Amino acid sequence: MLQSVKESHRLLRAWQLALLRFAVTMDESDRLNLVALAAELDRSGDQRDGGDSLHFFRRTSSQLCAAISGQRQDADAILDCFCKQIEEPRLRLAFAAAIGQAHSDPAPSQAARPKRNPDLFRGLPARRSASL
Repeated sequence: MLQSVKESHRLLRAWQLALLRFAVTMDESDRLNLVALAAELDRSGDQRDGGDSLHFFRRTSSQLCAAISGQRQDADAILDCFCKQIEEPRLRLAFAAAIGQAHSDPAPSQAARPKRNPDLFRGLPARRSASL
C-alpha cells in the first residue's frame, strides 16, 4: 500500500514536470509524453477505485495543453487555477513563469516574519557603544 502511494506521488510529480516542459517547449513530443503520463495516472486510479469511467488526468491534460497553446478563451482562468493547485513552491513559480503569469505571492521569509512592535524595547536602558 505504501509503495503504491509513493508510486502515485512519483507519477503525479512526473506529470506536473511534463506539463511544465510542454509549457516551455510547446513541442508535440512533450505533449505526447504528458498524455502518456496522464493515461498512466488514470490507469493506476482505476485499479484502486475499481471503475474505468474516470479520465481526470487525460481530460485535465487536454484542457491545460489547449490553454497553454492559446486555443481556449478561458485559458488564463484555467492556468491560474492549476497554478494555485501546485503544492511545490519552486514548481509553482516555474510554471507561472513558463506561462507568463505574474506571480504575486509574497516570499515565505516575508510572510513568516512577525510585525515589529515599536514598544518592544521601551523601558530598557540604551546600549552603550563598544570601543575596541
